[in-house]
Amino acid sequence: MDKNLTALKPALVWKHFARIADIPRPSHHEEKIRRYVLDCVRDMGLEHCEDEAHNIYVRKPATKGMEDRKGVILQAHLDMVPQKNNDKVFDFENDPIEAYIDGEWVTANGTTLGADNGIGAAAILAVLEDDTLVHGPLEALFTATEETGMDGAFGLKAGLLRGDILLNLDSETEGELYVGCAGGLDANIVFDYAETAVPAGDRAALRIEIKGLKGGHSGIQIGTQRGNANRLLFRFLREAGKTRELLLASVDGGGLRNAIPREAYAVFGIPTRLREEFLSRCRLFADDLHAEFKLREPNFRITLNEMPEVDTVLDMRTQTGLIQSLVGVPNGVIAMSFAVPGLVETSTNLASVKFGEGNTIVVTSSQRSSVESAKTYVMQMVESVFALAGADVAHSDGYPGWTPDPESKLLETTVASYRRLFGDEPKVKAIHAGLECGLFLEKYPELEMVSFGPTLRGVHSPDERLEIATVPRFWELLSDILRHI
Repeated sequence: MDKNLTALKPALVWKHFARIADIPRPSHHEEKIRRYVLDCVRDMGLEHCEDEAHNIYVRKPATKGMEDRKGVILQAHLDMVPQKNNDKVFDFENDPIEAYIDGEWVTANGTTLGADNGIGAAAILAVLEDDTLVHGPLEALFTATEETGMDGAFGLKAGLLRGDILLNLDSETEGELYVGCAGGLDANIVFDYAETAVPAGDRAALRIEIKGLKGGHSGIQIGTQRGNANRLLFRFLREAGKTRELLLASVDGGGLRNAIPREAYAVFGIPTRLREEFLSRCRLFADDLHAEFKLREPNFRITLNEMPEVDTVLDMRTQTGLIQSLVGVPNGVIAMSFAVPGLVETSTNLASVKFGEGNTIVVTSSQRSSVESAKTYVMQMVESVFALAGADVAHSDGYPGWTPDPESKLLETTVASYRRLFGDEPKVKAIHAGLECGLFLEKYPELEMVSFGPTLRGVHSPDERLEIATVPRFWELLSDILRHI
């Protein structure tokens, strides 16, 4: 396993990326990565500060003779999505990412890599360190806690940034330039339940586990119609519970709001006398699900295992409402865009189902749309289903979308740089994922923006990987844009 990332080119970018990978930085635990960035820019002798929202701001003077150029802000976020395989022992708050070279890619051993957005942060640090680059006045903005709510972008104050142009380095396909993104919000759903003693009589306790799904980013991969572990689990429970003698004891599925859930499990009891009939019916339904998803999810697995007998279960009212609503609530692509062919316009992701504090079950669902009224409508769909099931539903404030500007001079400059460097035409696109750009425009409405980056695959999952050959092209494009603005 080759872990020598610093042997890759461009050297400065990979040096910083390797060091960033060694620093634990899941969302809300970013103290160590902030310290690293602040130490770097302090050693470079650059003006810098950290604001109340824990964003880090840096200023680098223009190259001599370029002081009159438009000011450019380079922006990336510092946190990463902490996802791992169930059999991987790993502490994201303390352990370094085990990054290694795997052929043409850099990936991690059983966890997310954190190239989203560690490679963007590494490139910014490389720009700040490299005094051979030619550029106008530069600012760097490292935002906090993007992955779980864009806290840093929400907390950014008006009047801090001086630049006219912002380059967001948080996109995931080399050769694509992004000039728009979806807005989004989250729904937090709470079921209150009563603990009920298991009725007298012989009962078997079983654990069902859904695993082997691809998962991925709920904005980028949602259009591929990948399996959602929570949806599949509750479809199974609904089918298995037709006897109404299934008693649900516990459930745990998914994790982060912006990740398609890969794994989920539930523990339940059934009368021993129904065990064989039940297992036979479950096997038939599992075969149906495997056939349904065999082309999309070739590694999808359902396992049923015996468990020690459970003492308490959910009351039947809550169990019924939970199962029926999680089967019935919208999930996945709701509408495709008529404005941008091939772009998902509106979607929803059934992100997590967890036991909460006290006698509660907490469900998280994330909604996105590039059309504000459609975002509201899909939120109302989700709320209505859970309200009918007797749950309490609350929504986050959400974040705005970013409307494309095809007449942007920055876009013209960026396209020209790409043509000049690579003799090819970049694809100009909008993205269904949420970028921080919409929030920046609320504070700085005159900003011109474009987003680009090297190629990442499998983000927000342990399959995350970074294509090595695209990093030099990303660096060349960034350097050339800075020279020609």
